[in-house]
Amino acid sequence: MKRRAWITLGAVVLGGGGVAAYAVASPSDGGGGVALRDKRPVKVYDLALPATATSRRELPRKDTEQFSLLGVSWTGATKRLHGTAQVRTHSIATGEWSGWRDLELDVDPLEKPEAGTRGASEPLWVGASDGVQVQVARKNGTTTVLPKGLQVNLVDPGVVTDAEAKQPGVTAEPAGFAVESDSPAASTSAAPTDTTSSSAAPTDTTSSSAAPTASASASTSPSASATVPTAPPSTVPKPPITSRAGWGADESKVDDPPTYNTDVKGVFVHHTDGANDYSCADSASIVRGIYAYHVDVEGWNDIGYNFLVDKCGTVFEGRAGGTDLPVLGAHTYGWNRESTGIAVLGNYVSTTASNAALTSIARIAAWKLGQYGGDPAGTVQLTAGATQTNYFAKSFTAGTQYTFNRISGHRDGFNTQCPGGSLYGQLQTIRDWAAGPVQGLKTTTVDGAGLSGTTYYAKGAITLHWSATTPAALISKYELLVDGKAVTTTGGSATSAAATLALGSHTVAVRATHQSGKTTTTPALKVVAETTAPTFSTTPKISLRTGTVNTTAVPVALGWKAADDKALREVKLLSPATATFGPTTTTSNRTAASGTASTWSMRAYDFAGNYRTSSPSYTPVILQETSAVKSGSWTSRSSTSYLGGKSYSSGSKGASLTWTFTGSSASWVVSRATSSGQAYVYVDGVKVSTVDLKSSTTQYRQAIWTKTWSSSATHKVKIVVVGTSGRPTITTDGLVYVK
Repeated sequence: MKRRAWITLGAVVLGGGGVAAYAVASPSDGGGGVALRDKRPVKVYDLALPATATSRRELPRKDTEQFSLLGVSWTGATKRLHGTAQVRTHSIATGEWSGWRDLELDVDPLEKPEAGTRGASEPLWVGASDGVQVQVARKNGTTTVLPKGLQVNLVDPGVVTDAEAKQPGVTAEPAGFAVESDSPAASTSAAPTDTTSSSAAPTDTTSSSAAPTASASASTSPSASATVPTAPPSTVPKPPITSRAGWGADESKVDDPPTYNTDVKGVFVHHTDGANDYSCADSASIVRGIYAYHVDVEGWNDIGYNFLVDKCGTVFEGRAGGTDLPVLGAHTYGWNRESTGIAVLGNYVSTTASNAALTSIARIAAWKLGQYGGDPAGTVQLTAGATQTNYFAKSFTAGTQYTFNRISGHRDGFNTQCPGGSLYGQLQTIRDWAAGPVQGLKTTTVDGAGLSGTTYYAKGAITLHWSATTPAALISKYELLVDGKAVTTTGGSATSAAATLALGSHTVAVRATHQSGKTTTTPALKVVAETTAPTFSTTPKISLRTGTVNTTAVPVALGWKAADDKALREVKLLSPATATFGPTTTTSNRTAASGTASTWSMRAYDFAGNYRTSSPSYTPVILQETSAVKSGSWTSRSSTSYLGGKSYSSGSKGASLTWTFTGSSASWVVSRATSSGQAYVYVDGVKVSTVDLKSSTTQYRQAIWTKTWSSSATHKVKIVVVGTSGRPTITTDGLVYVK
């Protein structure tokens, strides 16, 4: 075995005569941290679980040196632990003990374990910790003996890169990371004998025997070679990858040179299990911890995965040998000889992976398959390197070919939940993103243009916006097409592009080019470029209307008619107030100030943004009753309820008042009550109306009769008392006209 750091073990007597091991360690830093973290080497500590019983082993709660990842292991890589293994850890950050956590024991077997390799659980990432408690029990209802040489293995990934050392304080890391096991060969050898005693003697964990090599599988499976091949170019760009040096791999741990497959026909996606609330700043530490566990605990030659991806999308180089070469990995039992393995840090049984992680998986998969002409959305025939069944109970026979998706989940090849049900359900998205064309491409808005029906109208300059579900990192470019020709080209992260259209009708679309070269084009939009402004077929005009009149507010109706050669969009009132009207609206009830000239400015817009403004001016004028020519008997009345504080009242049949004015609209203003009578209205000597002033409630300053002419002219309005039986009286308050 490789040389490892060691700590002293003591012993304590348990109830019932059992013995449990415990760790005696120097005090931890208490979680206080420092301004800048010092570099610290990777260390692995092995604590023996004494063989005091056949059904259960325990390690009581004890202090330890600092660690962040742990698992349990035992003598003999071919031995299985049929039962449960649980751990509790003491967090440096919080000072609290965690609850019990299960270790995953259903791991891929080794195809050809060598002497010194150990059986092991999947490792669990728990974050910076300084205490541990362990309990291992055989499966209920069985007599299966627990394997010999049981240990809990603690991994401190240390702080080994400059980037980590610059991070302030000690980062509290989440619980839970477990990785898939190695599969270097198809045959088996006898397991070593158990050399671990139940005494409390110190265990030197720094000696080692040879780690397993990535030797050939069964003769029926594809062969692998130690000869370094030439890296073929890929059909798609290589994504950014953090090198082994970048995450702090200790290359002295790797004894044997890498072994290479002939090609990469498929990709198997994994998760490393555990909690997902880790900080991405700690991802390099997690990868280092997995690496140390694979090599120093299990005795492998190197980390099993070819690539690892964190939830922020950072890609880490896994097994050594060259990221652009078909390195034989140890990730999917029976299928490593024709594939590459990508593991996502975290647990995705019930939680979906982030888009950032999915994007990176898709980019790696597309790049690796692109080196060998593999379609990420297609299927492939893979030759089984072992006889087994997968998660779905499908049986495989060594040497026989089976159909797989080019991008598959670990569970497709081996009986495991990996990569978790949620991530497994996202594999089709990964295939779509990796293979292309761009998914979910659609136009969203067109700036500088208005939509009428199915046609956009613009003056000429437009900006087209779009969206797509395929991540930008997988898109080579976007092109804005006008009448089928590209007029603007942008990068894959763009979401808009501008163009200036010549006058006339055009088609406009967006074409997206996936990194694979496949293209997707949105349905064409019809865009008409035009610069003709709308017209006012009827100039804005105010006319008097019925309602309550005040000396400061006269009820008027604003009327207009606008049109456009293409499509009228709206009409806006700009002054003396503001309002917006639809294209079919032609009137609006407003009020106007009396005796003051007001500009009624209106602007008509078409859908292209062309507009025309019309701004006529009008003045409502109040004529008091005293300005009328009077005949018959009239009585003057005073009240603040009347216009100007006074009015005329008469019940004499035939009594009249005549106003002469020059204007385009007029309204007669009166008071109304239950006793009010009727009056005749004459315009320019012609009787035009009989008005009944009776009202169930008393009302003052009411414009009860109105008339509007097409243009301004001089007119005479005369009102005559009818002398209605029982209620002859009328009370007039004046006349209003518009000039």
